[in-house]
Amino acid sequence: MAAGVCVSATAAACAGASGCSTLAYPQSPQYGEDGFQNERKPRPLGWRETSKLWWDFLVGGKPAGTVPASGIPVQALSAEQLAQATDGTVYRLGHSTVLLKLQGRFWLTDPVFAERASPVQWVGPKRFHAPPLSLEALPRLSAVVLSHDHYDHLDRDTVIALAAKTDVFLTPLGVGDRLVRWGVPRERIRQLDWWEGTDVDGVQFIATPSQHFSGRTLFDRNKTLWASWVIQAGDTRVFFSGDTGYFDGFRTIGDRFGPFDITLLECGAYDRRWQDVHMLPAQTLQAHLDLRGRWLVPIHNSTFDLAFHRWSEPMETLYGLSRDAGVDIATPVIGAPLGIHQPEVTQPWWRAE
Repeated sequence: MAAGVCVSATAAACAGASGCSTLAYPQSPQYGEDGFQNERKPRPLGWRETSKLWWDFLVGGKPAGTVPASGIPVQALSAEQLAQATDGTVYRLGHSTVLLKLQGRFWLTDPVFAERASPVQWVGPKRFHAPPLSLEALPRLSAVVLSHDHYDHLDRDTVIALAAKTDVFLTPLGVGDRLVRWGVPRERIRQLDWWEGTDVDGVQFIATPSQHFSGRTLFDRNKTLWASWVIQAGDTRVFFSGDTGYFDGFRTIGDRFGPFDITLLECGAYDRRWQDVHMLPAQTLQAHLDLRGRWLVPIHNSTFDLAFHRWSEPMETLYGLSRDAGVDIATPVIGAPLGIHQPEVTQPWWRAE
């Protein structure tokens, strides 16, 4: 286990065959009267602001360009290509779904292969592109790593399909209980609190703080925890943000576990009205610097229409900010391989539309 990582009684219980019950959650320092909470409470929207926001979303207040006029480029992947890939390769499969090859094994973050990021598949944000490979073509996975339970990060049908080919599901507290209700064997789920870690096949995973919220209905807000993840495989270090606003915790994570070879940081579905829980592009850049990242890889974009900005704005804005700041940024086409230790310079593919 990495220095500075503690597996508490809460995490140990969740990782064991006996699983974890909701009664354990109040033992977490993150658990309060209203469920799990952030280190810094996000600014609440007033009822007028909330009403206008829902009106804009549902009644047509969105500007043009939030969805690409034509399909975006995707590089198809095959099982054979993955088998032959060099160790230390990552692939963006869409939104925040990232496939990593580390220690000769495969690891997958926030898998969503559904057509829509929605509780139902007949309405809701629809994909801009198909995944670069099918669920059936995915190799055996040592672990699926989940950041929180929102629909654009945790898809029930995808999880059920992956259960047969995944050794371990790593989740923040409470998220694993959802998986148990969906039929995933409890003994293959490890639920962690912030700053707790576990080892899977020689790769270390530490659940670290993020600034967000959780819930899948109107009645379960913040009943499960949200997290970012530190991934350590030998001398390789990767940071996966999940969803988050900017907060001081990035500096703490960077001091304890950095520097990182790459940071997989959210940049997309943002708005100044909810920047406490989703970073603006300049904040994504600052988070990368706080983490002491070497290469910045923006995620959480180019797959679903979840905000009011143009679909390509997150990539374009962060690309320009990073270049101006002298920060190395990699923006591979969906499905294209990217070496963690030797990323290739990538072109702004979104400008081709």
